[in-house]
Amino acid sequence: MYVGFTGATGRLVESHKILAWSFSNSNFSIGDALVTTNLPSFVLPKESVFRSKGFIIGVSVGAVLVCGVVICAVLVRKKRKKGEGKEEIEDWELQYWPHRIGYQEVYAATKGFSEENVVGCGANGKVYKGLLLGVEVAVKRISVESEHGMREFLAEVSSLGRLKHKNLVGLRGWCKKEKKNLILIYEYMENGSLDKRIFDCDESLMLSWEERINVLKDVASGILYLHEGWESKVLHRDIKASNVLLDKDMNARLGDFGLARMHHHERLATTTQVIGTAGYMAPEVVRTGRASTQTDVFSFGILVLEVVCGRRPIEDGKPNLLDWLCMVIERGELLSALDDRIKAKGGYSVEEVERVVNLGLLCAYPDANVRPAMRQVLKVLEGNGIEEERLNVNLLGRIETTALRTQLNLSGSRGHPTFNEIYNNLSNSVSLTTSDVILEGR
Repeated sequence: MYVGFTGATGRLVESHKILAWSFSNSNFSIGDALVTTNLPSFVLPKESVFRSKGFIIGVSVGAVLVCGVVICAVLVRKKRKKGEGKEEIEDWELQYWPHRIGYQEVYAATKGFSEENVVGCGANGKVYKGLLLGVEVAVKRISVESEHGMREFLAEVSSLGRLKHKNLVGLRGWCKKEKKNLILIYEYMENGSLDKRIFDCDESLMLSWEERINVLKDVASGILYLHEGWESKVLHRDIKASNVLLDKDMNARLGDFGLARMHHHERLATTTQVIGTAGYMAPEVVRTGRASTQTDVFSFGILVLEVVCGRRPIEDGKPNLLDWLCMVIERGELLSALDDRIKAKGGYSVEEVERVVNLGLLCAYPDANVRPAMRQVLKVLEGNGIEEERLNVNLLGRIETTALRTQLNLSGSRGHPTFNEIYNNLSNSVSLTTSDVILEGR
């Protein structure tokens, strides 16, 4: 005989607890004798709320919702950061997109724009030395506080970004992060700027006569390309010694196209804003604000005289370069105008010094119609005798020293306009503020 206990209600399972039991197959009253007092009370334990199905379901649903919210927030933040990093592309950027370089790449190349990497500082920002993809570069970070900052940035990208010539500083790329970071990346010029190698170096690093002539040839070649060698005529408008850079082989390259403007070859420039560096600006620029190829020629003429004489165009307490040179020529002492350090070093000929000085004077002649074209200038520098003779005839016929001094309005005063004249000697149609004239330069 088998005895068992069961407890079930269909498909549901029940739990039972036996506190006492008796069994008889004949005496059915035996159960009456069963003592059931003092038995432990039988109360089913209450199920923990933490184990209840409702709690588990609620926690699960809540956890899913929280995870969903967190994931959505992370995705939105990443998308926002990605959008900020890329920034909406403006129309002008599409044309120059291949030259764009990521901000993080530039940041890493300059070690976070470390002050240790600063190699130069100008009116509109600092220049850093960097290493980009294993190549040394110069990174110019344009100051957004400068009024000319965005204008300079666009001018450089639109002009130098498409110009290719051995005597122009190459623009490797650019970077724009919002409008707070405007960055230009150039080829790195190991030997720095021309003015440093003439004025701010010891004797061992100073340029020799031959090196100076080669530099002038290189710069003239670069300007000729800007004026005649490209699809549009490019006016540099700020040719000066500090904007001429020297590579590792001492080849000169013209840089800093922040003021450059492009014009069709058949059209005249219409800009009437006086922009340039005092000492290098042609008289007609001061009067009208209008630049031309001849105003670039004037600036180059001043550069020629500066390189030959070892004297800045304007120095405190001294006559300006043109005035001083004319006085020297009047005394018949042209050779005394040559840089004293070149005299001590030697390697020059008197004939060549006279030829180059005469060329510089002709380029810097007050009347723009008298100035030669850059093609003629380059031929003279390269020793083309026929072109030199032609220009010398022009020089002798047009700029007798006394006539030159009259043209320059020297008569006991200076030949180049003063800073005040730069502001005042303009046509009434030209609106001019102090920010329109770049006087820093050097």
